[in-house]
Amino acid sequence: MRDPLKTSSYDYNLPKELIATHPVSPADSARLLVYNRTTNTITHTTFKHLMDFLPNELSVFLNDTKVIKARIFGTKETGGKVELLLNKPLFMDRYLVMIGGKVRVGTQLFFDENLMAEVLEVNEDGSRIVKFSQNDKKLDFLELVEILNKIGHLPLPPYMNRSDEKEDEKDYQTLFAKNYGAVAAPTASLHFTPELLEKINAKYSVNYLTLHVGAGTFKPVDVDDILNHPMHSEYFEIGIDAKKALDNAQKVLAVGTTVTRTVEYYARTNKIQGECDLFLNPANKPIKVDYLLTNFHLPKSTLIMLVASFVGLEKTLEIYHEAIKENYRFYSYGDGMLII
Repeated sequence: MRDPLKTSSYDYNLPKELIATHPVSPADSARLLVYNRTTNTITHTTFKHLMDFLPNELSVFLNDTKVIKARIFGTKETGGKVELLLNKPLFMDRYLVMIGGKVRVGTQLFFDENLMAEVLEVNEDGSRIVKFSQNDKKLDFLELVEILNKIGHLPLPPYMNRSDEKEDEKDYQTLFAKNYGAVAAPTASLHFTPELLEKINAKYSVNYLTLHVGAGTFKPVDVDDILNHPMHSEYFEIGIDAKKALDNAQKVLAVGTTVTRTVEYYARTNKIQGECDLFLNPANKPIKVDYLLTNFHLPKSTLIMLVASFVGLEKTLEIYHEAIKENYRFYSYGDGMLII
């Protein structure tokens, strides 16, 4: 038996050709693996038939974050090229970013639209804290987003191994993306079509909350014991309507790991806004979310550990091996799984 608290237990071999680099069209033609915990059975279907597997009494929660064009290319004072990835805003109009190459405190970086970044701090993990300005005017978050959306690129996950294309502007945003702040899409929601969303809205209580997915979501766990992993934090907000719906919900379907973590953080802390750093795993199981809709995740990531918090390590690996055997497409643009 593998030890569910050891990072190495969450490793699996994925053939390269099963990594999805583009989505299927229409979105709900993606495949869906349904695991029923009561009957201990796996069913193979497509996203279009999602509602056939959902219980009648259900409150559905979705993440309405919107992905920023957070990757920008510019130059240093020396003329050398530089790539910057915005991770998230901090207090006082300072920003946490990743910058390729060596960049010291005090370095100024120059981008299109007269955008300039100055490095204020260098963190131990290699990330930097910067301030942005345009024509010597300091920029707040919304002003910065407006400029980034003109000059930036969508930060597709590194495993896609390609540059962003025009189609990604539509494909890598959910239908209900509303609040700018994410550097990765809440990918379980990419499978919805307007028709499917309409059907779900007609039958269930559908609610939106916000968690701005950070770059840390792709960070593999690199400690031996998963409980020693320093979990990244991400900003979240639960509006008054979603809070009421959560408080009154009998059964909760979380669409995605981001929704799961936000709901579970609220269930533990009663906070409706702030930084969520909850790490769900077999030693820290969900207490509020009943059902999970999600994609297939990277080996040794906190996301596959979250799946194991619902069904255990052995069952998670069994499901993943079945998905590989059946040639499911993996990761952000890949197929989905439903745990009921």
